[in-house]
Amino acid sequence: MSRFTTCTPSTMSRVDFVAAFADIYEHSAWVAEQAFDQGLSAEDDEIAQLHGRMAGVLLAADKDAQLALINAHPDLAGKAAQRGELTEASTNEQAGAGINQCTAEEFARFTELNNAYKEKFAFPFIMAVKGSNRHQILAAFEERIHNDYDTEFDRAVKEINKIALFRLNEM
Repeated sequence: MSRFTTCTPSTMSRVDFVAAFADIYEHSAWVAEQAFDQGLSAEDDEIAQLHGRMAGVLLAADKDAQLALINAHPDLAGKAAQRGELTEASTNEQAGAGINQCTAEEFARFTELNNAYKEKFAFPFIMAVKGSNRHQILAAFEERIHNDYDTEFDRAVKEINKIALFRLNEM
């Protein structure tokens, strides 16, 4: 088990904990707040344990709260990325996958797929991109756009929990 190297969650005040973990789930501090409110122990100083607690908060949330969190995520290679408006974590994740190196044609394809996906599902395409490249992401996009709403909603929640684990491991 890996422990946090930059903090000790079980010893933090609520204010400090929420400040440190608020954006593990994109613009959704409520996940950190609820995880803290469940009561932390020394076990939560392990990354996997705290991730399990936070993932459980998301999974236990109602569909409206889950949808709001899904909608808090930016489009991959979208306008916010091009304008430099992403959170630091999102910027690093997209850059790590080479999205910032897309050709004009690839950006156009991302835009086309983002628009079609949001038109079909009414939320953005979510993928934990760490360890992937822009070609793999486009392939996943093209495959998943054919899924039904419930499949993609559930997949988005699973991908968000993967993203959260990647972010916790960076701490």
